[in-house]
Amino acid sequence: MQQQPTSLCLPLPEPFRTSSSQDIPTASALASNPPSIARWQALREDFRIIFERDPAAHHWLEVVCCYPGFHALVLYRLAHWLHHRHVAFVPRLISHLTRWLTGIEIHPGAVIGKGVFIDHGMGVVIGETAIVGDYCLIYQGVTLGGTGKETGKRHPTLGQHVVVGAGAKILGNIPIGDYARIGAGSIVLRAVPSRCTAVGVPGRNICRTNTQTCPLDHGQVPDVEAIALKTLLDRIETLEQQVQQLTQQHTPSS
Repeated sequence: MQQQPTSLCLPLPEPFRTSSSQDIPTASALASNPPSIARWQALREDFRIIFERDPAAHHWLEVVCCYPGFHALVLYRLAHWLHHRHVAFVPRLISHLTRWLTGIEIHPGAVIGKGVFIDHGMGVVIGETAIVGDYCLIYQGVTLGGTGKETGKRHPTLGQHVVVGAGAKILGNIPIGDYARIGAGSIVLRAVPSRCTAVGVPGRNICRTNTQTCPLDHGQVPDVEAIALKTLLDRIETLEQQVQQLTQQHTPSS
């Protein structure tokens, strides 16, 4: 009998294999003294979602060793646990070391749900009172920041399954609805409804897009500046034709 070839890939560790998400806590549940089992389940979901969202993720050991977004979330969850137990200095030190190691700065006071994927991650900043919902996708250079020195809730609240493109800035205590998409390089200063796309500087809500089944399909984001310019050019051409027709009608024949 011919022996089956042995796979060179290591199997996914048992604690990280796909499981039902019904027993995994949400961001609101993690906000108040999360139990150790909840933190472990959220961390497992953070690991699993990478294989679903990133086609370059081929091996679990590769993800464990080479994905700074995953490293940042692991260290954040430790710092967040200490922060909620009113441990002084240490949570901020962990956050600072995480920034030095990964290029990602997450304040220990921020609330991050399960299954969040920070892709590449360099330059990502998440403020103290920011809330990031479950299964959000955040690309490099994203800022979830405030707009001044106000106290209290001063950072954005992202719903579930939100996609934030590279270099986008979401500033202030504003809500971003479930399945919303923020275009790359946008600066968002106003609320974005669920299942809408915001692009531009400042960000404008332009359309509804299918982020539920194709969150990585950024080709759906239209070029609003090009559309506006084309509309203006078409209008100018129409007006020129009308002026030319009126000129010909009032020109006396020789």
